[in-house]
Order: sequence, then structure tokens, then C-alpha cells
Amino acid sequence: MLFSEDIKAAVESLLFISPEPLSVLDISKLVNIEPKDVEQIILEIQEEYKKATHGFHLIELAGGYIFATKEKYEPFVEKLLKPQLSTLSHAALETLAIIAYKQPVTRSEIEAIRGVKVDKILTTLVEKNLIEEVGRKEGPGRPIIYGTTKDFLKYFGLKELSQLPEYHKLIEKTAQDED
Repeated sequence: MLFSEDIKAAVESLLFISPEPLSVLDISKLVNIEPKDVEQIILEIQEEYKKATHGFHLIELAGGYIFATKEKYEPFVEKLLKPQLSTLSHAALETLAIIAYKQPVTRSEIEAIRGVKVDKILTTLVEKNLIEEVGRKEGPGRPIIYGTTKDFLKYFGLKELSQLPEYHKLIEKTAQDED
């Protein structure tokens, strides 16, 4: 189905300017068209950007769509942005991996796996909005339960958690790398 160039351009501009991935439903409400029509427009835009040479493309990420740099051009963008990138420590990445694979999980469960206190790391991960409180566990003290956020998905370039490497394969690879 062909859509008016104005509607397609409106969708394209929303996707271009948005700092966060936009869902089909969000776009549908903003442009006042049916979600199925938004899906079709997104497919058309993706096809257009595949045909021509552009430095970016439209991808699905964290439950929505956003323009992103093509891998081929990432080194150039990295040169511009590298001083601004915030990196995570090895300990923070390790803690984040535990949360991603074991969620929902409590601080004490994480500490039992890591063997060290993680209070400060959890605070940092919450401040960076990579994890959040998802509830409280029943029992003594009602400990906080943590899970990952949409920003976690964006940080690692994932559409959804199911895209994480399978846990047992990850363990095997880590063991091979240490040999």
C-alpha cells in the first residue's frame, strides 16, 4: 500500500528526532493512523534506506524503532563520541550479567553468586537506569527484587532479552577463553 509522502515523512521525522525507540502504537497515536499502517510505513522506510547509501538505518530496538548508525560507519561516530561514552567496570558488567540472566533477583542472591558485596554497584546500575526495582520478595525484610530496563536493551543493542546469548553457551565460551 502506498501512503501519502507527507504521512511517511511525518513518521520518518518522528523516528529521526526521537532519542528513544518509538513503538508502533506511539507513532500511530502521534500521526493519527492505524498501527497496521504504521507497520507498513516502517517497512517502506526500512526498504528505502537499504536501497540507497546512507550512514544510518531504521532498526527495531527495545520494543520500538529508531534510526541507528550502520556498523560500517560506527568507527567514525565513535571518534566523535568516545570521550562522552560512559563505560561500566568489570564488576558492574558481571553484576549486570547476573541480573540479566537470573532476574528477578535480590541483592543477597547476587552477592551469593559473586561472593562480594554489591550495594554500590547496584546503586550505580540503578542511577544509569540499566536496572530497576521490580518488586519485593515475600519473607523476612522483604528484600528488593531487581530486573533490567529498556535502557539495558538499548545499551547492548537488543530488541528483547531473548537475544542474550544462551547462558550455558556463554559459560562454555568463558571457560574456553580462560584456558
